[in-house]
Amino acid sequence: MLSSMLNMFRVADLRKRILFTLVMILLYRLGAFVPAPGIDVEQALLLRDRANQGGVLAFMQLFSGGALTSFAVFALGVMPYITASIIMQVLGVVVPRIEQWQQQGAVGQRKITQWTRYLTVVIAIIQSTSFAFLFNDTGNSISGSSGANLLPNFHIGTVSAVVLTLTAGTALLMWMGELITQKGIGNGMSLLIMISIISGFPAQGSLIHAENGMVLLVVVLAVLVGLIAAIVFVEQGQRRIPVQFAKRVVGRRMYGGQNTYIPLKVNQSGVIPIIFASSVLYLPVLLAAALPWDGFRGWIDNNLAQPNNVFYFTITGLLVVGFAYFYTAITFDPVRQADTIRKQGGFVPGIRPGHQTERYLARILSRITLPGALFLAAVALVPSIMINVFLDTSPGVGSTGAAGFGFVGISILIAAGVSLETMKQVDSQLTMRNYEGFLK
Repeated sequence: MLSSMLNMFRVADLRKRILFTLVMILLYRLGAFVPAPGIDVEQALLLRDRANQGGVLAFMQLFSGGALTSFAVFALGVMPYITASIIMQVLGVVVPRIEQWQQQGAVGQRKITQWTRYLTVVIAIIQSTSFAFLFNDTGNSISGSSGANLLPNFHIGTVSAVVLTLTAGTALLMWMGELITQKGIGNGMSLLIMISIISGFPAQGSLIHAENGMVLLVVVLAVLVGLIAAIVFVEQGQRRIPVQFAKRVVGRRMYGGQNTYIPLKVNQSGVIPIIFASSVLYLPVLLAAALPWDGFRGWIDNNLAQPNNVFYFTITGLLVVGFAYFYTAITFDPVRQADTIRKQGGFVPGIRPGHQTERYLARILSRITLPGALFLAAVALVPSIMINVFLDTSPGVGSTGAAGFGFVGISILIAAGVSLETMKQVDSQLTMRNYEGFLK
């Protein structure tokens, strides 16, 4: 392990990529603590204390690394971009023009990326405007009895400055994420989400230790370690479909005749279903926080934004399973794969090329996607259930640590999945240069 870590910095190109990624992450964390203009910092601290007790605020700040309750420059995080990506993915199924772009390769992908950027800015403007009005008088909104007022000088100039700052912060984060993907290591947006999530782990761990003792903290850490091991095990699992290629003569040379396989992962969609499901849950939570309907807001706060509620478990589980099938269908097309195999002169042993190969691949993919989707749902929900059973998560003093730790399943799954994908990229760079990697 130590030699592999040293090898990462022996390769000049890989060293530059890693250092560039670390610098971008450092800038992101700095922006998460710089407040927007016109914000009352003392009232923001009161709002953060309220968020530590769980509920709507805890869920809303899950993907912002605490920047939302501080109303920092990066308060919106990358959630507007994730929401825009989901909308473009869905539109690709129903809008013929976007479907054509998806089939045009790199050229079409650039068009989709450009429109995703435009949609991200629009969503960021809407969300930042909503938050500006929402946190103007939080005593009448999601902050309950705290009575915090983050915008004491509430007028069009202050609101415009806040909206411009938060929207520019989201655009900057989007640009930083794309730079990490191009010049760094790993997927930039996923890395920023992971950093936002794990940044709150030390504080929540110290709160659990202070309020529940060392024994339960060790139990929680043991569960997290076992959870990470299970995630890595399932992420590495795959079903290998053998493919044989017939021999063919071109000129005086003979080509083909080799055997290969198609690796179908058990969890073909990775952590995307969890991120998408969390984004979908984020929308009604944000809507409830912005609307003046106390009944609707109370129902969302007590059900959809509480990790110890049966309704939350049910909706989250269904969303994760549904998005797992949806994203797998987008990323792996059995029809296109079967056609590619046929054109290259290959075939699956015992299966005729063409339609039968397509049906065979679709059946295998459907069978392995179900356990992968159920595993994602279990990882997202079981830790929350265990924490709510063993720890006191009722609102109020003495329970803030456990309540804020309620979404640990989603957090660990995203963090472990993104870390594993990043390490695979590092491994490929090391293997390409004849160094031994981390993954065996």
